[in-house]
Amino acid sequence: MSVPTTEPGLRERKKAATRLALHEAALSLALEHGPDRITVEAIADAAGVSRRTFSNYFANKEEALFYGQHQRMRELAGMLRARPRDESPWAALTAAAEQFYSAQGDLDPEWTARTRLMRRHPSLAAAQMQTFAAMEREVAAEVAVRLGPAADPSGVRVNLIAATFLAALRVSLTAWLAHPADSTYWEVAAEALAEAGRGFA
Repeated sequence: MSVPTTEPGLRERKKAATRLALHEAALSLALEHGPDRITVEAIADAAGVSRRTFSNYFANKEEALFYGQHQRMRELAGMLRARPRDESPWAALTAAAEQFYSAQGDLDPEWTARTRLMRRHPSLAAAQMQTFAAMEREVAAEVAVRLGPAADPSGVRVNLIAATFLAALRVSLTAWLAHPADSTYWEVAAEALAEAGRGFA
């Protein structure tokens, strides 16, 4: 008797749904009570799962809170890897970012509120930096492939490009959040990337 081929896909979808439910529960509670006042137990209860189930998906509440941001960063990294190999690193990074944010459309008010919440609480700074550090490593690895070892034997240029790219996105987000009605996020980010990338063209 053969094993149904759809079973692994269904299992993965269920796991993804549980992970997303925990993430959304964490964000909802953080918006309502503040991230410092929520617990893993409260998140698990809100998502309708046990504390043990929570631990199967996230090590702590900070991981649950930043899951969405981590997923967005992974999606952007995937778009970068899909860019033509003959593009320069900075051109590929800019094109991938444009593709990603164009697909996102207008950033909704809830996302904006969540982002502001994260930025107001220093206790979340370490988790946020871990998310960006992971993304920086992914970006640097792709840039290294495009440059080749002979072009950057020390790895300085690779890491500088990756760090500058993410810094431009972070600075753009800070600027856009201060005046979201004046422009789209991508308009601000495109200008920042063009300015930051002059030395890498």
